[in-house]
Amino acid sequence: MEYVPRERVTSLTAVLSVVSLAVVFAAASGQVPSSTVPTAPEWVLDAIPHVNMAISATAIGTITFGWRAIRRGNVDRHRVAMLASFALFAAFLTLYLYRLVATGGPQPFPGPDSVYQFVYLPILAIHILLAVVCVPLVYYALLLAFAHPIEELYQTNHARFGRVAASLWLISFSLGIVVYVLLHVTY
Repeated sequence: MEYVPRERVTSLTAVLSVVSLAVVFAAASGQVPSSTVPTAPEWVLDAIPHVNMAISATAIGTITFGWRAIRRGNVDRHRVAMLASFALFAAFLTLYLYRLVATGGPQPFPGPDSVYQFVYLPILAIHILLAVVCVPLVYYALLLAFAHPIEELYQTNHARFGRVAASLWLISFSLGIVVYVLLHVTY
């Protein structure tokens, strides 16, 4: 069943990517006032990074499971795993953006300057770059899957874009966990 018109996949990918990234960069740069989100108790804001780390670890598992399922020819398991991965990503992003807006911006790095400059910032930069690159790739693969029946999907770019998206997604989620460890465990 076709949920997305085939001729709209590219334009929908572009629109969703631009809007998503604009919201993320607006929130990260402090352009979204904290008054736009409901106030939460401090313990909720403090719990979000820990919940997001668990979401990231779970997403690594679902992406890997989905990748293995399709390599084994199990389309149904692949579809469920990748939709779960996308839902986990959406949950992660919602919580991350909420905390970012509610607290007024990114959390400062609490460790020494040398670790900040030579470890934390490079890891964070790669994590952010991969996440930004993943957004249109994930949208495109997902929208192709919604625009074509399974029998026709093999004749599209879904598999090629999906492989790249999944690879970058796995690395980005993994680096996100490293960032979490540096911010909340090590320092």
